[in-house]
Amino acid sequence: MRLARTPDGVFADPTGKMNGRGAYIHANQECLQAALKDNLETSLRVSLSAEDRERLIREGEKLPGKKEEQEAAEEAA
Repeated sequence: MRLARTPDGVFADPTGKMNGRGAYIHANQECLQAALKDNLETSLRVSLSAEDRERLIREGEKLPGKKEEQEAAEEAA
């Protein structure tokens, strides 16, 4: 999953084609939470606003958890 820094803020970029500096993470809740806590601001060279954080957290709620993601991969194999 790509996260993109634009002039209007930081957004999830499901298509990977948004203009702006991007950072890639695994598409699961745990990776998004870790990125928000640790290094996303450094990777995107920006200070996240409260609005950016809320937007990304809402987007993260739609993502599967890491365990759910692994179970889906096992079922597909």
